[in-house]
Amino acid sequence: MDVWVVRAVRAVIVLVIAGLLFVQCVILPLLAVDIAEEEPELAPLRWVVVGIMIAGLLAAEVALVCIWRLLRLARRDAPFSTSAFRDVDVIIGCAAAGAVLAFALGWVLAPGEAVAPGIVAVIGIGGVCCAGIALLVVVMRLLLAKAVTLDTTASALRAELDEVI
Repeated sequence: MDVWVVRAVRAVIVLVIAGLLFVQCVILPLLAVDIAEEEPELAPLRWVVVGIMIAGLLAAEVALVCIWRLLRLARRDAPFSTSAFRDVDVIIGCAAAGAVLAFALGWVLAPGEAVAPGIVAVIGIGGVCCAGIALLVVVMRLLLAKAVTLDTTASALRAELDEVI
């Protein structure tokens, strides 16, 4: 893999993680204060809403760290190794957790008139998108498993051919 592509992707990952940490540490606590002041009927749920959002952002951060680790494998020309499965499984889990958290957030915000139905629909669409990402990564994991099997078979055949020669 080209060194500049890896550096560019790593720079994007660093910027995204920095932005997510800023949102977790600064924006979401301010959101909790705004919810208490602007929507008194949602005040009891403000920490539930903020907690769900923090957990969702944490899942995204963990997935980005796993992508960083997969980039390291690609840079070393070893993307088809069994160590990649752990990171891919964690990414699948993070995407599935994001979907569950989005649906939970929509469920918490849905009753009553404090939150517009369009906002709840957007949150639901986000949950469906996270579930779609999880399914897409599952398919990619299956392709990785086939590639690892083929790579192992090719290595064994090369070793046998080397013995014959």
